[in-house]
Amino acid sequence: MAKKILLIEDEKILAEMYEERLEREGFEVIRSVDAEGGFAIAKEEKPDLIILDIILPDADMDGTDLLKKFKEDKDTKDIPVILFSNYDTPEVRAIAKKYNTRYILKASVTTKDLVEAIKKELKMD
Repeated sequence: MAKKILLIEDEKILAEMYEERLEREGFEVIRSVDAEGGFAIAKEEKPDLIILDIILPDADMDGTDLLKKFKEDKDTKDIPVILFSNYDTPEVRAIAKKYNTRYILKASVTTKDLVEAIKKELKMD
C-alpha cells in the first residue's frame, strides 16, 4: 500500500512538480493550497507524512502556525511534518526544533533530495 503524503503548497507549478515526482516514487499525494484546507485534509485523510510550506495564502495562519496546530491536535500530533520552504529565519528554525520537525530549504535541494528526506522520515531507507 502506497504511503500517503499531504503536500501543502500554494505555488501551483511547484506543487505539480513535487506531486509528479512523488507519484513516480510510488507515493499517493493529496494537495492543499492553504492552511485551513490542509488541516481539514490531514484530520480526515490521516496522511503518513505532511510536507508543509511556510508562506501560505491564509491571512491569519502561516505554515509555522499550522505546524503548531498539527502538533497540538490529538488526531494529527503523531504525523511527521517536513517544513519545506524558502522562508528561512532563526524563528522558523526554532519552531522546527521545538516540534522536532525537519526543516528543508527548497532552494538547496532537488526533488530527489526531497524524496530521500521523505523516505528517511518514514523510515523507508
